[in-house]
Amino acid sequence: MINASQAEQILETAELIHSEQKVVQTVHRLAAEITRELSQQQPLVLCVMRGAVIFTGQLLPQLRFPLDFDFVHLTRYGDALKGGEICWHVEPRECIKNRVILVLDDILDEGVTLAAIRDKVLENGAKAFYSAVLAEKQTGRPKPFQADFTGLTVPDRYVFGFGMDIHGAWRNLPAIYAVKD
Repeated sequence: MINASQAEQILETAELIHSEQKVVQTVHRLAAEITRELSQQQPLVLCVMRGAVIFTGQLLPQLRFPLDFDFVHLTRYGDALKGGEICWHVEPRECIKNRVILVLDDILDEGVTLAAIRDKVLENGAKAFYSAVLAEKQTGRPKPFQADFTGLTVPDRYVFGFGMDIHGAWRNLPAIYAVKD
């Protein structure tokens, strides 16, 4: 965690990558795509805590079909800037056997976290697995996972805002920023 002064300094030196308007338009587009694909399946939607909470909160009201909701909490980052080992804090609590699952996450970085969620969900008997991410990082490296629904692309830099944090701060920003190289 950082203090308020340090957080302000980070924001002052950051680069705006996607404006609030662009993020809002993207969430609206994703809602339409997800509705076309899943509106007849009453999926169980799993929010990946904590990063996807703002994305999920903005997306769910735009999904005009019945769904069930739960969350998972796992991390590779903690407060670090680089991913490490996966640490599960909360697994799905709703029964997922024979269910269509839609996982919502903030960012597809290396794909390791979403691949782990997919594997766990399918091992526990899900009928189908879908995923939607607000952003995908353009790493230039192969990923073990590709999202079914992708919002924005971001550069291969540390990004924050709209649910994504930097040292625990700035999840609450309505736009997406990147730390300057």
